[in-house]
Amino acid sequence: MLPDRGLPAAWRALARRAISHRIPPDRIDWQGGGNLFADSPLPTETGPHEVRVGRAFLELAGSVLWHSAPERFDLLYQALWRVDRGEGAPLSAADPLGQRLGLMAKAVGRDIHKMHAFVRFRELPTDGRRRSFGAWFEPAHNTLEPGSTFFVKRFADMDWLIATPGLTARYAAGRLSFEPGGQRPDLPDDASAALWATYFASIFNPARIKLGAMRAEMPKKYWKNLPETRHIPAMLADAEARVERMREAGATPPRPGAGAVSTRYRATMPAPADLPATLCEAREAAMQCRRCGLCEAATQTVWGEGDSSARLMIVGEQPGDREDLAGRPFVGPAGRLLREAMRGVELDPDAVWLTNAVKHFKFSSRGKRRIHQKPDRREIEHCRWWLGLELALVRPRLALALGATAALALTGDSRPLASRRGTIETGLHGGPVLLTWHPSHILRMPDRAGQTRLRHELEADLAAGRRHVAAAARQSTALLTAD
Repeated sequence: MLPDRGLPAAWRALARRAISHRIPPDRIDWQGGGNLFADSPLPTETGPHEVRVGRAFLELAGSVLWHSAPERFDLLYQALWRVDRGEGAPLSAADPLGQRLGLMAKAVGRDIHKMHAFVRFRELPTDGRRRSFGAWFEPAHNTLEPGSTFFVKRFADMDWLIATPGLTARYAAGRLSFEPGGQRPDLPDDASAALWATYFASIFNPARIKLGAMRAEMPKKYWKNLPETRHIPAMLADAEARVERMREAGATPPRPGAGAVSTRYRATMPAPADLPATLCEAREAAMQCRRCGLCEAATQTVWGEGDSSARLMIVGEQPGDREDLAGRPFVGPAGRLLREAMRGVELDPDAVWLTNAVKHFKFSSRGKRRIHQKPDRREIEHCRWWLGLELALVRPRLALALGATAALALTGDSRPLASRRGTIETGLHGGPVLLTWHPSHILRMPDRAGQTRLRHELEADLAAGRRHVAAAARQSTALLTAD
């Protein structure tokens, strides 16, 4: 018989031995009732035939084995047998076997999710220094063992037990163990039960009752173990009357402080100067910029930094995720590459003015990640006023455009950068603009050879920029001497 605990490893070991002797599925009774495990015991040594399966089979088996259906072992071995013999696609949803196994795996996943959502701990008396908690849960499948790792990570600072009819998980002094299950233990009520009930009542919306969806997400079989669900009948009975009272009350003005965060913090800022006369004034004014919609999602304006009298101004595209959070330009991966390249050609990063064509981070949300989005022409043009102000106040001898967005902002020309890279053009401000690659473009190159080539070109352009400003300084000095 297969064990109650450590089931995946035990089944894999037996299945590996059985398939190594090419024992067909119809000769195996995985419940131990006949054939292989009774009249014909499984050989103790692994046979000569070796089978290899992919990650997809291992992941599927790792879920299906926790299902409560007795036939799960046989179904998985049938799939293994067919994978080994190349008979169809037993893991595909288009195959009846694969479809059935897939549904079993999904059922196990849902059951683990229900456990994580519906386990309610109650504090137990203890004489030790660590607090102790207990919970009772009735899973549909054998999911306590795979589902308990979630609680180990989340509640590592306390002792707890989760009892189920078939198995009990006990976590004490940092060690997880399992023991037989049984009847529901006597768990005392505690303050957390009242808190759960209060929270549940506060989020209940009588105008959006969908009983079918409610039961699908929280099946009634779990209600008896949840302290908050005892209030559901009363809340449902009063729902229609509550909705009518809401209609009669009508709309109410928002409470103080309910406005947009950006509106509130801008209201407390001092009014900016109409036309900033210094970089400090310009920065303060830019902090309140609302020339386009990017300011509403970004954390803050990212103004330029560096030597205010720099001969070289380096202009990038826009702040990235790191820059948006730090409030400083070029502090992320692209910035590190740029600074390394500058030091490689003996160009001091502190001796230049570093800034961006667009001052707010444009992104799209993907889960918890913020994915960079390229600013459009309208956003570039709205932000060009700030870039022009920086150029007027710093008065660099050369502006170095990193990438196509900076090139467009400085020159007004949207032609592809590949044919213009390494050349000097006249900017909209009347000064010279040297065009080169943006470091992030180099980082996105898929092959190492391409990255190396573009990095060498970036370093060559940085060196050319250093030489250009040095020559311009010498020429200015010569003119002053002649005068």
